[in-house]
Amino acid sequence: PIHKQVIVQAYQKYGYDGIGDICAMTGDGVNDAPALKQAEVGVAMGIRGTEVAKDAADIVLQDDDFTSIINGIEQGRLCSCNLRKSIMYTLCSKVPQFAPTLAMVFGVPQALTIAQVLLIDIGTDIWTAIAYAFQPAESRLMARKPRHPKLVKLADWGVGVYSYCYIGMLQCFFCWVMFFSMPGIMDIWATKQTGGAEHPYTSAEKLQVKQGTTIYYWTLVMGQIAAALSTTTERQSLLTYCFPNMALNVAFGFEVVLGLMAIFVPFMYGPFDTAYLPKEYVGKALIALFAIVLIEEIRKYIFRTLEARKACGWCLDTDQVEAIGESEEEGADDNSESGSEVSSEGGKTPLLC
Repeated sequence: PIHKQVIVQAYQKYGYDGIGDICAMTGDGVNDAPALKQAEVGVAMGIRGTEVAKDAADIVLQDDDFTSIINGIEQGRLCSCNLRKSIMYTLCSKVPQFAPTLAMVFGVPQALTIAQVLLIDIGTDIWTAIAYAFQPAESRLMARKPRHPKLVKLADWGVGVYSYCYIGMLQCFFCWVMFFSMPGIMDIWATKQTGGAEHPYTSAEKLQVKQGTTIYYWTLVMGQIAAALSTTTERQSLLTYCFPNMALNVAFGFEVVLGLMAIFVPFMYGPFDTAYLPKEYVGKALIALFAIVLIEEIRKYIFRTLEARKACGWCLDTDQVEAIGESEEEGADDNSESGSEVSSEGGKTPLLC
């Protein structure tokens, strides 16, 4: 028993160039109990495993099929990936939400009100973010190298760069373009800036500013739908992935309906500081949606090309992909062999993923 435990400890201390591997141990006997307890994840056999092994393990494999372990790892990766996507989507809108407040320092008329921010965050974004829990896996989810939790956090710097410096900036650009394209906004900025006691707005100017905030809000709604479409996959194209998540599709529809209500339903004008928009301006905001999705599709294509050539740090390991296929095919044969096995999730050559 001590030998098996020492092997697990060696992986945990010296694996991955001294950083330490994340180890899983499978076993069915009393002798496997110390190693099952030592490993980050102990997996005991449910059919032929002893009660001691089951008590020491974190997971009990009900069918004694090693392929089920791979399926469990895939489900865990999917949950982690979907949570990461939900975080990225939620953070995207923060840049265009903050930008109008900063712009007011330079005299730009208010482009987005607090009520409209709440309408986006609570009224629409929260339901779309929850819908990511039902997102199916991408085609090559298990072909990627495992994420080492000591090196790569779930919400790492890449999440911030993607949300704040990439998608968020694209949303911000299109929101400002649509805002300043509204008639009278540039003149108001040049003459009366943010208004106030010194330069009060006339009734016509108040309407123009409200229309400007409305088009900014509507463009941001379209930008968030584009962000949701973009973050549904990290590498796979939407043309092949399509729209399999019905919960997310319903959330998209709810976002559009609520946004159109804020534009065309009069009782929404007062609480959310919106105003009626001509239909041509409502249609113009769709440019933001299609442009962001197109730019993201180009990025994904470039990264897929680099991965195929193994020209970037996120390249897929061909040997690893082949090993996954072989492990799935030979899973039934492995079940005929009794004993235990140690695998390292996070190492350079993981056995199960």
